[in-house]
Amino acid sequence: MATFLYRLGRLAFRRRWYVTLLWVAVLAAVGFGAAKAPAAPEATNSMPGIESQKAFDLMEQRFPGTDADGATARIVFVAPGGEKITAADHRTAIDTLVERAAGGPQVAGVVNPFQGKGGAEAVSKDATTAYATVTYKAAADDLTDAAKHRLESAVEQARDTGLTVEVGGTALETQPSAGGSAEAIGVAIAAFVLLITFGSLAAAGLPLLTAILGVGVSMASIMALASAFGLSSTTGTLATMLGLACGIDYAVFIVSRYREERAKGHSPQEAAGLAAGTAGSAVVFAGLTVVIALAGLSVVGIPMLTKMGLAAAGAVVVGVLIALTLVPAVLGFWPNAVLSRRARRSGRIKEAKEAKEAKEVKEGGENNGGSRWARFVLRRPVPVLIASVVGLGALAIPVMDLQLGMPGAEAKPTSTTERRAYDDLAQGFGPGFNGPLTVVVDARNAENPKTAVRTIEERIGATDGIVSVSPARFNSAGDTAVFSAIPSTAPTSERTQDLVKSIRADRPATEASTGAEFEVTGTTALNIDVAQKTQDALIPYLILVVGLAILLLMVVFRSVLVPVKAAVGFLLSVLAALGSVVAVFQWGWGAGLLGVETTGPIMSMMPIFLVGIVFGLAMDYEVFLVARMREAYVHGDSPSQAIRTGFRYSARVVVAAALIMMAVFSGFIGAGESMIKMIGFGLAIAVLFDAFVVRMALVPAVLALLGKAAWWMPRWLDRILPRVDVEGEALSHRAAPPQATKAPQATKDEAEDTRPEFTSV
Repeated sequence: MATFLYRLGRLAFRRRWYVTLLWVAVLAAVGFGAAKAPAAPEATNSMPGIESQKAFDLMEQRFPGTDADGATARIVFVAPGGEKITAADHRTAIDTLVERAAGGPQVAGVVNPFQGKGGAEAVSKDATTAYATVTYKAAADDLTDAAKHRLESAVEQARDTGLTVEVGGTALETQPSAGGSAEAIGVAIAAFVLLITFGSLAAAGLPLLTAILGVGVSMASIMALASAFGLSSTTGTLATMLGLACGIDYAVFIVSRYREERAKGHSPQEAAGLAAGTAGSAVVFAGLTVVIALAGLSVVGIPMLTKMGLAAAGAVVVGVLIALTLVPAVLGFWPNAVLSRRARRSGRIKEAKEAKEAKEVKEGGENNGGSRWARFVLRRPVPVLIASVVGLGALAIPVMDLQLGMPGAEAKPTSTTERRAYDDLAQGFGPGFNGPLTVVVDARNAENPKTAVRTIEERIGATDGIVSVSPARFNSAGDTAVFSAIPSTAPTSERTQDLVKSIRADRPATEASTGAEFEVTGTTALNIDVAQKTQDALIPYLILVVGLAILLLMVVFRSVLVPVKAAVGFLLSVLAALGSVVAVFQWGWGAGLLGVETTGPIMSMMPIFLVGIVFGLAMDYEVFLVARMREAYVHGDSPSQAIRTGFRYSARVVVAAALIMMAVFSGFIGAGESMIKMIGFGLAIAVLFDAFVVRMALVPAVLALLGKAAWWMPRWLDRILPRVDVEGEALSHRAAPPQATKAPQATKDEAEDTRPEFTSV
């Protein structure tokens, strides 16, 4: 592995024009394909294998011609204090609004709260609140500006009469955005951190440049393949995030090792080859762990999540390929630009200075932050280990109260009309009105379908926790019916979850007595089913991902205990991060500081996303940090000296990479949507725990206590596992740094690449 990547790095450095033009051609080709490809399909929320989805599919089959995808707007009216919404002037204002809304473009129909079928149900019992429903022929994303403007102007006119008017539904709903300014701020912070870390504009800019190019290739490829593989516009969200994150990390690892090899006195081309052969090997295996984590999302069984994971895995593969080829090629154009200012000015390294540095390296006495921290941990491994485990364990305690769900309008800021409409409906009609249960009855096998449906209505209506049941609506064949049941509790309440489970538990007896079958669906039931599905898939997902990663890390480190330690540390950091998310977004601790107005259940996909993304980044840091320790140990260092060597060379780069990721993820905390805040906070704090507590404290403490046992592997297992030269042992015999007293003879190509101020190499 190391020898192959060494040759690849030298080849890319030497043939830099060909490599660069090849990547530009790839970008142009996939860009052309994306421009000519059919438009991406709309995102689908299909959740196979759950009851809610089966009921929805049955409705589409038995009630053909109904447009379930059309946008809706629920206009909520609240009378001024002490007045009734049924007053003549208020009714006139509402009738005027309904008339204006009905005449708008793309409108399929409007239900007046005072007229037509179901009108009586649209006025609250105390007559202070009412609502009108507008349905459209087009989906929310396809509504024209004219259609939206017509509705908005009608609402404003009604407000001028003194009524409180708010709009819920999907017609005017503002979609959360996770990109734009947040990504721009994250890139800017990344550039600043890299500039501080490397002390060179070129060294800071190169990882950003190559990472952005990689994201461009990945996103253009996704757009080009969208129609063929059913990839929606939201599929690339995770690919963009991880493509940028991993692309920067991997390029930073290569550039950092290149600078290190140049400082040892190697020529530019040789340094590029050594960087690709050593740090590049770590990049390959770090990338493989990320791909495993993302591809493993398919075990959840949600098509959208599977597509997002595979698309992101492809983006990571592109990032690895660019780090191994394009980064050395760009270094070939400006071999000295990425060096620090002091290194560029110093020119030839003095013999006395080199001898001193060689002695310091041998004795592990180089005085930088990484080596000082390593010495601190090596002197106190037990207290550091106990503090790390106890601290993360305490933060993980709230996980035991984890409640999964899908926050809706109740989680939006109170500044939005959707949230105010939700609150007005809950106050006027009860907390369960915003989350009705839809019951689909299949009465094909019943002797009398209408009698069977009526019996099911009565039994569900008599269930404790159900407020009311709407009249059933039959299909044209008369063998299938649909009706709604309003719970007494809010959609995200645990009592509502218990209610759905209770209705389903009593179903066998009801079906046996009526001969008809029924299923419970609707947004509330769907969210409950999705939460249960993801919760059931979390443990198998962890076993699969962590198990494969342990095997991969065994191949990398030729050790049993190091991979197990890496997996245990990762689980601690993820549990602590999930516990922090529960404490803030479910319990409300410090929620006001983050601008979280309403607490509630944690988004169903959050644990899966957190595990997949953070596992990939954590293994990046683990491989790069511990691979350097393994390299030093293989080359003759003692276990404790190997730890110091790993931290001396890798700690600063790992810290910089972690700070970049934290900055990128923290940018999303400022978003208005609670779900985006949750994702940004969870990912940022997970990286904080994993990089600074697990990798920087727990890992060296455990390795210090294990000593040589850390690198032990049974002989039978050592024979079975394939051998890959990740630590570059073969390269140590190929290229030794030149002596300061005698500069090496450069090849013609290297001589052309060497700048005058660095003629010694």
